[in-house]
Amino acid sequence: MRAVRYTGFGVEPEVVELEEPACPPRGAVVRVRATGLCRSDWHAWMGHDDTVALPHVPGHEFAGEIVALGDEVSEASGWRVGDRVTAPFICACGRCAECRSGNEQVCEAQQQPGFTYQGSFAEQVVVHEAELNLIRLPDALGFVEAASLGCRFATAYRAVVTRGRLAPGERIAVHGCGGVGLSAIMIAVAAGVETYGVDVSPAALELVERLGAIPVQGGDGAAERVRERSGGGVEVSIDAYGSPTTALASVRSLRPRGRHVQIGLMLGDAALAAMPMDAVIAGELEILGSHGMAAHEYPDMLGAVASDAFRPIELVGRTISLEEVPAALAAMGTAGAQGSGMTVIEL
Repeated sequence: MRAVRYTGFGVEPEVVELEEPACPPRGAVVRVRATGLCRSDWHAWMGHDDTVALPHVPGHEFAGEIVALGDEVSEASGWRVGDRVTAPFICACGRCAECRSGNEQVCEAQQQPGFTYQGSFAEQVVVHEAELNLIRLPDALGFVEAASLGCRFATAYRAVVTRGRLAPGERIAVHGCGGVGLSAIMIAVAAGVETYGVDVSPAALELVERLGAIPVQGGDGAAERVRERSGGGVEVSIDAYGSPTTALASVRSLRPRGRHVQIGLMLGDAALAAMPMDAVIAGELEILGSHGMAAHEYPDMLGAVASDAFRPIELVGRTISLEEVPAALAAMGTAGAQGSGMTVIEL
């Protein structure tokens, strides 16, 4: 099969021919039809994620068709070769304490395509524990749109609805308007709440306004601009980019008893970013993490997408081929690269 692979961190990836993956006894192999290009893939390529072993095939937001099922996948599960599917970027084990409590998104023995094993920038990818982690796609949902849901829209959905507990009449600010940030904005606008999108990129701010949110210039003074525009701050604020600057601005955007949700990855030196704990204590602020979404939570989101409550396809800025991935991956590290919407690879 064809795949994009890199042999060193920061070394330009290449399109190569690899052996098709073996199917695990309880797993499945999926023929990839579309897969998203995410900033998390850039972090892994740069060596910011210590779970990645070289050489490596990145990619974790995919949709396609089952081409093989493991011998231990029961017929009663209902899965068949040819079924149209996706999967969370966290393939849970189903047996640990977190999985038993229904929190597969923080599984203690999780596998992650594109991180802990070979990913979906390839014609085929493995899904571990198929009965738990495979998600059936509605007939009305195309592969590109399904891939755009990936970790970004699903993570944003859970961050806004479950972790952020956004309620009618509240206000929300989203710092960093790439794929996951624009997804959060789309979800918040659909909920009918006052929504602010913060970014340094004029192209991103144009997309914010097009989605029905209020654009706010990022960079120095971003938090003050959000507080001024919102009349004292917002109830929910999200860092969808992942940097000390955007995380701090998100927390500083909150009114008393507000809730900060961290979606953007904070890796390397940024993992120990300083937080204004004086403001957290004085304002009784909440600092929350959000890490993907469990497979059993997907049907509600997929149903909303299929019914046109949301249109994630509008967030797809472009589709590219495998051959275009190396240059596109490298470009994600440049300033303003988040501003053109999602990039999806079609195979």
